[in-house]
Amino acid sequence: MTCIFAAFTVALLGFVYLKTKRDLTLRSDRAIASEMENLVALPSGQRLDAINEGLQYDPGRHRMVGLFGAHGDRIAGDMEGQPTDLQIDGMAQNAVADRIDGLGREQQAVRLIARTLPDGNVLLVGRNADEIEEIARVVGGALAMGLFPAVFLCIAVGVALSARARERIVEVNERVQRIVAGSLRERLPLGNSDDPFSQLATIVNGMLDEMETLIESLAGVGRDIAHDLRTPLTRARLMLERGRSNATTLEQLQAVADKTTEALDQSLSIITAILRLAEIEVSQRSAGFGHVALADIIREVGDMYEPIAEDKGISLVVQSPNELTVHGDRDLLIEAVANLVDNAVKFTPTGGRVEIGLVRSHDETIVRVKDTGSGISEQERDAVLRRFYRSDKIRHTPGLGLGLNLVAAIVKLHGFRFTIHPGAGCIVEIACTYAPTLT
Repeated sequence: MTCIFAAFTVALLGFVYLKTKRDLTLRSDRAIASEMENLVALPSGQRLDAINEGLQYDPGRHRMVGLFGAHGDRIAGDMEGQPTDLQIDGMAQNAVADRIDGLGREQQAVRLIARTLPDGNVLLVGRNADEIEEIARVVGGALAMGLFPAVFLCIAVGVALSARARERIVEVNERVQRIVAGSLRERLPLGNSDDPFSQLATIVNGMLDEMETLIESLAGVGRDIAHDLRTPLTRARLMLERGRSNATTLEQLQAVADKTTEALDQSLSIITAILRLAEIEVSQRSAGFGHVALADIIREVGDMYEPIAEDKGISLVVQSPNELTVHGDRDLLIEAVANLVDNAVKFTPTGGRVEIGLVRSHDETIVRVKDTGSGISEQERDAVLRRFYRSDKIRHTPGLGLGLNLVAAIVKLHGFRFTIHPGAGCIVEIACTYAPTLT
């Protein structure tokens, strides 16, 4: 780029030089043509006087005029003879002529026009070409003096920009190598300006944040699976050993088999839930998205859990005054709302109340599930979203600790917002981007 810019600068200055020289030449040609027309228009006697008088008022010897007979003999002017290879009655042309005046004889480069007069004589009018060349040399010298600083500046700027870019690339390579070596908390450097490097670094850093989260999540999943499967599998193994040693009747063996089956079912439920969660987190199932009526979803979930709530002595209330819609996957949204209602019913004591509401707030549609249970403390708001997390106060309640994590994954897939409000009772909200009401 530096070489291209330097070449462009040279070409630009060369163009300025040539354009200046051409304009000076055209200006001189116009002056010569004007003087020729004035002399041709005069009678013969006045023409001779005008030629001699004009030469007297040209102390700088810029003009040159010659009047010659039909056979080339000199009649008037300061031009000794007609230049060789001269085109008569043509355009202005370059030539070399011999000037003779009071200062002697001198050969000069001229720009002149030759014209045949009505009486057969030839009139030559010219101007000293050295004047144009001198001005062109001055302009060229000035341009040449400016050329070297311009080229030097191009090279300096190019080297500085190249060094800056190379320095950032080297730093990025070093950090990437540390990331590849296992330092997942390393991030690419961000510049002070909003340049393409900084924009790219911001995007890559966001990707690295997501990768770090996923890798840490995967690393924890193995430990969580091992921890949570160990208990039901150990229980199943102990029951089989005890049944083998102590069971004496077919009924006792069947009872042991039933308990073992329950433990294995719990293990299978854990594995199924993990696979379902992984499917949602990895899936890009936007092809199944469409307009979903949230009011229908919460009514359907309410009908599903109403018998369970009645058996437990809990009042389940569904409030959906507005027929609001969102853009999403209907099956996944039903699963998310069902998980929230399941938790609310599960952890609300007898005589309590669970409310499923649908409200409109600004440009969002909010699905709200509220209960009168023990609630979630401020310290546990983030912890409950982790896989297999079980608070100490609900250890005795059946569950896998994957419900809210599954809801968070579904909400993230849709680009919605999931909020847990701490305090007495529990209030959870899924804030969905508003979509027009179905008609």
